[in-house]
Amino acid sequence: MSSILVVDDEKSMREFLSIMLEKEAHSVTTAATGETAVNLVHDKVFDLVITDIRMRRADGIEVLQAVKDTSPETPVVMMTAYASAETAVLAMKKGAYDYISKPFNIEDLLLVIKNALDRKKLFDENRYLKSALRDRYGYNNIIGRSPAMLKVFDLIDKVSQSNASVLISGESGTGKELVAKAIHFNGPRKNYPFISVNCGAVPETLLESELFGHEKGAFTSADAAKTGLMETAQKGTFFLDEVGETPLSVQVKLLRVLQEREFTRVGGTQSIPVDIRIVCASNRDLMKAVKSKAFREDLFYRLNVIPMRLPALRERKGDIPLLIEHFLEKCNRAHPNKPDIQGIDPEAMSLLEQYFWPGNVRELENVIERAVVLEMDRTVHVSSLPAEIVDRSEPLDDLIPSLDAENIDLEKTLDQIEKKIIRGALNQTNGIINKAAERLNLSFRSMRYRIQKHKLKNPGDLKGD
Repeated sequence: MSSILVVDDEKSMREFLSIMLEKEAHSVTTAATGETAVNLVHDKVFDLVITDIRMRRADGIEVLQAVKDTSPETPVVMMTAYASAETAVLAMKKGAYDYISKPFNIEDLLLVIKNALDRKKLFDENRYLKSALRDRYGYNNIIGRSPAMLKVFDLIDKVSQSNASVLISGESGTGKELVAKAIHFNGPRKNYPFISVNCGAVPETLLESELFGHEKGAFTSADAAKTGLMETAQKGTFFLDEVGETPLSVQVKLLRVLQEREFTRVGGTQSIPVDIRIVCASNRDLMKAVKSKAFREDLFYRLNVIPMRLPALRERKGDIPLLIEHFLEKCNRAHPNKPDIQGIDPEAMSLLEQYFWPGNVRELENVIERAVVLEMDRTVHVSSLPAEIVDRSEPLDDLIPSLDAENIDLEKTLDQIEKKIIRGALNQTNGIINKAAERLNLSFRSMRYRIQKHKLKNPGDLKGD
């Protein structure tokens, strides 16, 4: 039901329009003077205002101006028995949606009203969607007050207004894609597409076609031409997640996009210009990949114009209570049939704060959702937490040397911790790499890389699925 204000100093016209509009299921308010109408629009936002131009004590132009001052998105339709080009031009210049002359055809008036209300509805929907995007991909959904996260927020503010390439590094589950979306939706390209592709999730043989598209007959199964994701992102942002998993053959074409702002489809010869911003993310050390010739050095420096490192959750444990509060609210909304969980008991909170969080923020969210589903009380207790958090018979803390010790080998220590976590995930999934990778929020190829790196077992002996 739309709310409509009718303004006319003729009682018969007010009554006629009111009856007609109420039959169309609209809520109608009437005003006999422009002065009364001005007061009404200051007190309430209407979906549409229909006003006569010639009235005593403030005319329709003054009503129009009051609407534009208080609620610019509300359309105003002007009516007059004194049709003239001058008044029509003046009304339209001041922002009137349309202009009709008395006497008018009822069907014509209803069509004007319908179009005006459709426009208002579209404006409201766009405003809602933009607000939802700001809430989801602005800073409200990236939680943290720690110094490390405040640096991230500051960097997002600075880089979002530019077109420079950004390389986001950090472990799986730290929120790299969320940050990429925040950069996009807070920047000048926010009204254009944000296209994301996980390079580790697409088979090598298909990745080039997914990114750049292909022409008909480019390969055996190419029965028709296909537009690539990069072309779809025109004028927007293209996010390459796990860019370190990209094959060298595809890296060459990515380099061309960054250098020449164009590419060719697989099997094609025509260059396609592209205007996009490239944002990449990786949980691998790309500099090491460059040294081992697994990643092109020239591409690395093109992508790494603005490096941004996201801290692991264990590096900002002070944010854990804040994140838990956020996830509790989110999960309570997602499970409306259960009584709301009000908080975490001290023992459970202590365990959550001490845990190593190999899956980072994503793992914490999963743990909280699990607890909300399983908990029968209004408070999360230890009994609702996963065994790996409660049972710390083989704590990772044993691998961490005292900071008082001399000559701590940080890289070696982190490797030992990673090795223990990878081995534990494989043990829990009976050596099934896909399932172990899923538990740790890693791609299959990234998991295989770590298995080879730590020489845990010959990957050929492990099960792929």
